[in-house]
Amino acid sequence: MASTKPRKQPTAISRMRQDYMRLKRDPLPYITAEPLPNNILEWHYVVKGPVNTPYYGGYYHGTLLFPREFPFKPPSIYMLTPNGRFKTNTRLCLSISDFHPDTWNPTWCVGTILTGLLSFMLESTPTLGSIETTTYEKKSYARKSLEYNLKDPIFRELFPEVCEEINKLLEDEKQKLALLNGELNRKSVNNVIPATNNENSSNGAQLVKSDECENKRKSIINWPGLYSNLVIGISFSIFALVVNYVIKNLNQE
Repeated sequence: MASTKPRKQPTAISRMRQDYMRLKRDPLPYITAEPLPNNILEWHYVVKGPVNTPYYGGYYHGTLLFPREFPFKPPSIYMLTPNGRFKTNTRLCLSISDFHPDTWNPTWCVGTILTGLLSFMLESTPTLGSIETTTYEKKSYARKSLEYNLKDPIFRELFPEVCEEINKLLEDEKQKLALLNGELNRKSVNNVIPATNNENSSNGAQLVKSDECENKRKSIINWPGLYSNLVIGISFSIFALVVNYVIKNLNQE
């Protein structure tokens, strides 16, 4: 009867390789992960902020540090990019982290851990290593995360495709800002020119109106003045006739 050897439990390294191949075959939504080339027990991940969340548009870099006893012991979880949900460079207290080895399940893989991390990130439940910020602050962190991550040499080395995506977003944002500034400048110029034209038109209209009023004034007959002049003229004529008559009578006498 042939003797059967007990099945050897997978080591941490072999399990890591299996998880890596699984992630390449079935990528996780919003998440990318890569181990260090020289240390498969240290993984780096990038969480892309999901739509309809304060994290949308942001890229969040962190690490998973696995013990050699993995999968029988859980990893440590860190967030490196400022995000408004977790402290940076601080071990996070999650049910899937080494803070809770009693709740750890050896069947959980790297994909399970990262999916749980994203789920907890989108919640507001407080825990050791979490912080409280406003929605506005989270959106601000999301915008700043692009340039922040590009400064990290490990991020650039492990995630070149993500870096290309971020650079494209930054370039698009730069072009939109330039277009917006150009549009604002054009509107400013257009607002000045019509104002000058309107002022000139207003002055011209006032001059025309003044000339029209003067012409109307001149065209109106001053009837009272004319009547007075006529009366004066008739009275003077009558007076002259009377004087002439008196002089003639004196001469006859």
